[in-house]
Amino acid sequence: MEGKSVVIIGSGLGGLECGYILARHGYRVTVLEKDRQIGGCLQTFRRTTAYGGNLISEVFDTGFHYVGGLGAGESLNPLFAYFGLLDLPWKQMDSECFDEVCFEGGGRYEFANGERFVERMSAHFPDARDGFEKFRDFLGGVGEHIFDAFQEGESPSAALFGRSALDFLMGTFGGDIAAVRAVSGTSLKMELGENLPLYVFAQINNSYIQSAWRLAGGGSRIAARLADGITAMGGEVIMGTRVARIVPDGDRVTRVELSEGDGIEADWFISDLHPALTLGMVGETPAVRRIYRSRITSLQNTYGMFTANIILKPGAVKYLNRNLYIHARGADLWHPDTSRTESVLVHFYPVEGEWATHLDLISPMTLHEIEQWEDFPVGRRGAEYEETKERKLDEVLRLTYTALPELKGAIAQVWTSTPLTYRSYTGTIDGSAYGIRKDWTRPLATVLSPRTPLRNLLLTGQSLNLHGILGVSMTSVFTCGEILGLSDLSHEILVSK
Repeated sequence: MEGKSVVIIGSGLGGLECGYILARHGYRVTVLEKDRQIGGCLQTFRRTTAYGGNLISEVFDTGFHYVGGLGAGESLNPLFAYFGLLDLPWKQMDSECFDEVCFEGGGRYEFANGERFVERMSAHFPDARDGFEKFRDFLGGVGEHIFDAFQEGESPSAALFGRSALDFLMGTFGGDIAAVRAVSGTSLKMELGENLPLYVFAQINNSYIQSAWRLAGGGSRIAARLADGITAMGGEVIMGTRVARIVPDGDRVTRVELSEGDGIEADWFISDLHPALTLGMVGETPAVRRIYRSRITSLQNTYGMFTANIILKPGAVKYLNRNLYIHARGADLWHPDTSRTESVLVHFYPVEGEWATHLDLISPMTLHEIEQWEDFPVGRRGAEYEETKERKLDEVLRLTYTALPELKGAIAQVWTSTPLTYRSYTGTIDGSAYGIRKDWTRPLATVLSPRTPLRNLLLTGQSLNLHGILGVSMTSVFTCGEILGLSDLSHEILVSK
């Protein structure tokens, strides 16, 4: 093991996947997690309530909800095969309608998998059939070449980071605003906006149009499987250990110092934290020039989410093997009005029977709405904060009832959280849902390399390349490719593709 040790800061998906890859290659891996639960956005938590003389207890997800492209020959499949995650209890969603887009006042559109996508959408927009075919074919082309990014030289798809997603949609559908609005309706997979790069929009949407899947038991199963793999290969995953400082010597890192005062040395260091937080741990050093530090810390982050975790009364709401994306009357999905509740995602947790047991309502929320409480710890933000959450919950429920009226009167108990909650438990800056905001007008500035000015300190996670399960999994390969060689590593992972 001489010369093959690595310390990984943070046990989110990217950190655990990097640990797994390097442990498979004989590295002595130490993953350090400040919280008592691993997984970052993959964390789960249990809520219990009394109803009808019985206690009902359910497990909820923190940030994970569903994945796309898990089927044979699809985008995520070879990555999850490599990580040993394909045999988890995945539940495929309705291939005829895995996402249903609902607009208040009329218009409900079914997103189907594969070839059926065009059929279902063009049934609502017969004059836009050519546009839907072009849309599907373009997304499919991005998916077919997704792993070109692992090859030497610049991938042709990289140019799509410098194109506007909105301009592409307007051109593809000939300016048909209604068709563009419908196809944009599953918007809460990402933050829509005029600066969203086409590649982000295309890769994420294509993976779900390939196939969509929920995971029984939640995202913590992914984290646990990866951690078990690391420890089985001789590594360590240590919880409740906070890194206070990354210590450089010249252009290399020598060790990390823990809040308890101990230090850990290694040959390589990987941070799964937000890049700005990572630089904050490094402190001032000539190796990290001020211009680099300023560039990273000035990047904007995407908005966060307000979430309502709901336990349902037994037999009150039928389980839907699809998600509902509900949008308010007049909502402009590409120019959202953050001063009001315009969009809600309804996510059902998988069940074996007919009736839903629990679900989430998720709606965009900026830190600005709650910034007056950002310096207060969890559970001590006071009555005004709770009243603000109650008002937001009322708005979210009113919009949800327009598409799911049976939810009214069906709630046994509800718990709410905001971007401040998310920040407290996952460490994401501003409680951001998708990390650093990508900008097609500034792709070189907002799409980040795993490399840092310190030669043996690398970055990983959702803020670098793409967010989401697929994006973070690919980024973990880019990060480890800096150590192992990207071409050899990608061949190893994709050999069974």
